[in-house]
Amino acid sequence: MIGRIPVLDVQPRVDCGRRPVKAVPGETFPVTATVFREGPDAVGANVVLRDPGGRGGPWIPMRELQPGLDRWGAEITPDREGRWTFAVEAWGDPVTSWRQRAAIKVPAGVDIELTFLEGAELLRRAAVGVPKNDGREAVLRAADALEDPELPPATRLAVAQSAELVGVLTAHPLREQLSASRPLPLVVERERALFGSWYELFPRSEGARVRPHTPPVSGTLRTAAERLPAVAQMGFDVVYLPPIHPIGAAFRKGRGGALSARHDDVGSPWAIGSADGGHDAVHPDLGTLDDFDAFVARAGELGMEVALDFALQCSPDHPWVKSHPEWFTRRADGTIAFAENPPKKYQDIYPISFEQDFRGLVTETLRVLRFWMSHGVRIFRVDNPHTKPVVFWEKVIMEINRTDPDVLFLAEAFTRPAMMHTLAQIGFQQSYTYFTWRNTKDELTEYLTELSGPAASYMRPNFFVNTPDILHAYLQNGGRPAFQTRAVLAATLSPTWGMYAGYELCENTPAAPGSEEYADSEKYQLRPRDWAGAEASGESITGLVSLLNALRRRHPALRQLRNLHFHRTNNEHILAYSKRTRTPQADCVLIVVNLDPHHTHEATVSLDMEQLQGCGLTPAQEGGAEPFPVCDQLTGTTYYWGRDNYVRLEPGRADAYASSAHVLALRPSSQTGGSPNDERQ
Repeated sequence: MIGRIPVLDVQPRVDCGRRPVKAVPGETFPVTATVFREGPDAVGANVVLRDPGGRGGPWIPMRELQPGLDRWGAEITPDREGRWTFAVEAWGDPVTSWRQRAAIKVPAGVDIELTFLEGAELLRRAAVGVPKNDGREAVLRAADALEDPELPPATRLAVAQSAELVGVLTAHPLREQLSASRPLPLVVERERALFGSWYELFPRSEGARVRPHTPPVSGTLRTAAERLPAVAQMGFDVVYLPPIHPIGAAFRKGRGGALSARHDDVGSPWAIGSADGGHDAVHPDLGTLDDFDAFVARAGELGMEVALDFALQCSPDHPWVKSHPEWFTRRADGTIAFAENPPKKYQDIYPISFEQDFRGLVTETLRVLRFWMSHGVRIFRVDNPHTKPVVFWEKVIMEINRTDPDVLFLAEAFTRPAMMHTLAQIGFQQSYTYFTWRNTKDELTEYLTELSGPAASYMRPNFFVNTPDILHAYLQNGGRPAFQTRAVLAATLSPTWGMYAGYELCENTPAAPGSEEYADSEKYQLRPRDWAGAEASGESITGLVSLLNALRRRHPALRQLRNLHFHRTNNEHILAYSKRTRTPQADCVLIVVNLDPHHTHEATVSLDMEQLQGCGLTPAQEGGAEPFPVCDQLTGTTYYWGRDNYVRLEPGRADAYASSAHVLALRPSSQTGGSPNDERQ
């Protein structure tokens, strides 16, 4: 039922308010609503947050966003984890209504004394709700002035319109006909749900030995742990491991995904299960559970978490095939159906059927997840969740987060938008995206506007620049500059980004022309890399990766998603955007990227100066009348920018980490000196 003061279309809301809006502590996001009333009288509105204990915090005043359109808004910032609610309250504002009438009547000489008497009465009523030390006396003095016939009408009116009085009653308004929207749910999760840098590696390749004419020797969790200090040195927060479980022998895939395997082929880690165990076991070649515990502990010592792949599927050798035959689909000839993506066949993998024992599958999935949680895993990357019922994941994630709200789930779903958005809404804390396939200025602008807009209320993107399955043509053909460009984009557009091992070496050889598969894919064979040799030869871009991750920690603006804003450039190959925060301290970063890895491009970047307000600039600088200093975080060079700025970005220059991009931090004039630099010099 509508309230006395209508409050309509409160945003953000997820699934009509049935599911929670998502945030992390300290993340600011806008709340908007349509608020109006009959006639010309004024209204006010505010947001009320209630913390996980049900306590209402100080209400946040809203402002009319576009006068005349009745849309009101405010920004709210929950400060700790838990399940919150927020609601919009609207109310008649009799003091503002009176002030508007008085501004017309008093100069016109209409009902002057009666008007002031009515105003004084309202102010005395309002004073009751103003704390003694927060302006109550100022309100009462104003009431006295309105009732003083010795004062000229213009003076009395000026008192009623004074900035001091308006400020006090804005903070403590007299509210009548109070109406409220229904509370909307808000879940505030730990910061890693929004912000983090992921690194994917195959433990079996780290420390592996592959020599001609001798059987390959797998790396282990112990040898993989020796790689962790280098990963931490690059600034990564999360180490993601593909499945570490026993791999089936039946129909095992050979090198390059060949249908027939040689006797020494190691198979795909996603073909889970053998006589050595299933989803709760460690592949004997990798070591033992103690070795896994040591790996997790070593990562923790280096300030990193371990994310583990959870792939709900089986090899034909998995123990479930015998113990739970009802979990699989039988074909007309009695055989179990293997996975297919015609014309591709995956005979080494049996997909799960949820039709016969849904409850049993939920119970077993919870058991497996909690098993690994007991061994220190608090993040799961879920393989192909879109091929399982959405309601299954909703039940599983809800049950895990009921007891362990710090456990995070990443949905690896490159599929139709409706499925990806729904998976995010029902509980997945993070989502893979189409970022890999968005490479032009228009594609990136359109897609990031979507992700940082209303979708940000429930869907948190994880921008992987590559995966074992995805080597985009942009990287295949663009050389080292392409790898630099995509790293800059991923690390600055999204608060969470990731890379699969080998990206820092600019590995870009496809399995075949037109394919996005890697040659000698690590999914099917051991692939040891000469990390030290690559560093010594200068082939690696670890310097840039390390710097980007350091900048993400240094700049709070880069740890947010909803604060993204694009700026105009006059070159289709030059993309410009900014991110800013106002609290606890102003931080603003401008990023300009040449998207063409092959050619130098020049452009004029025209800044939307309104987006730079509150970033420590003077009024003249905010208005575009005076230049302001910006420091390139990639090179240390300071430039002086204004409303319109010339840039020239030359990919492939050897004297810069990423000569195809600027990452510019705004620096107020009081923090820097020196003379302007012209980029053309």
